[in-house]
Amino acid sequence: MDFNMKKMVRDAGAAISRVVQMTEEKLGTSEKTELDAHFENLWERAENTKNWTEKLLRNTEAVLIPNPGNRIEDFIYHKIEKKRPSRLSNLEYLGLDMIEAGTVFGPGTAYGSSLIKVGQWEQKLGQTERDFIGSAGMCFTQPLQKFLDTEMKTILKEKGLLETKRLDLDACKNRVRKARSMLGQPTKDGIPPEEALEQAERDLRIAQSEYDRQAEITKLLLEGIGSSHAAHLRCLQEFVETQARFYSQCTTIMTDLQRELASMSSMPGVDPHSPINPKQNEAKNEVLNGLRKARVIYDYDAQDTTELSLMANEVILVRELGDKPNEDYLYGERGHQKDYVFRLIPLETSIYCDPEIVV
Repeated sequence: MDFNMKKMVRDAGAAISRVVQMTEEKLGTSEKTELDAHFENLWERAENTKNWTEKLLRNTEAVLIPNPGNRIEDFIYHKIEKKRPSRLSNLEYLGLDMIEAGTVFGPGTAYGSSLIKVGQWEQKLGQTERDFIGSAGMCFTQPLQKFLDTEMKTILKEKGLLETKRLDLDACKNRVRKARSMLGQPTKDGIPPEEALEQAERDLRIAQSEYDRQAEITKLLLEGIGSSHAAHLRCLQEFVETQARFYSQCTTIMTDLQRELASMSSMPGVDPHSPINPKQNEAKNEVLNGLRKARVIYDYDAQDTTELSLMANEVILVRELGDKPNEDYLYGERGHQKDYVFRLIPLETSIYCDPEIVV
């Protein structure tokens, strides 16, 4: 207990001495031991590396995970060292909604089937994006974070110790100067000036030795920043390769999706060259195998299995049932579905399906 108490008193005295030394340096009343130019350059490079690595890390994470709430959630799970539950990407959520909407609108309709198909490919795109985020984390952001948490943290710790040793060294230098100025004067506090100078010089030699040793340790760590840069360069190259692979996969997925949609649009009842604005081709009225394309005006629920359920703006193929127009029905085709299509009387004011309004 006595030993611990003495150590606490000694540490408290050293801390006070450092505060005094730092205050005198700021006031300009005490000299400060300066580091050599090479060391200063090494330290400046280390500081720049730390600051820019932190900024690059933040920006990369913002690109990979745009939602700040999700980034905070990931940070918390990382800190408590617990695996985060799987989370769907925004593209996957969009895909799910498209599939659900397409199911509601009707898988047999052009719009419904297209929504389902696009939704499936959006899910595939979202999974590819999740895989990219995971790969980018492993090859780039995680190594950068590890550097900050280990190497850079050690450098900062050793640099802090060096500053402490430097303050102790300068405090010893001040005591030596003060002891020398007391030579030839009467003994103070029962300690001869010569003995006080000898003790101060002994403390100075110890402080100088500890400072030099700590400076060498810190310098070696700072020189290791060059190796860290080389490692970060390899991580950067892997990140670019991962990103290039991701965009290539996205291009392939979207090209395949375009091909799928093109093949779907070639099905009976769907115009493969349908413009974004359907009104552009309303004047056309092509005849395909005796069938004409018609746009549905209003929704219609089939009354039995012999009728087709219709949705507004849907495009189907129709023809008359016989040589003479039927006042109630047309014959309709939609993909593989072939049934009667109900229309309102008279023909001129047909509401449910008007063969004169064409895509």
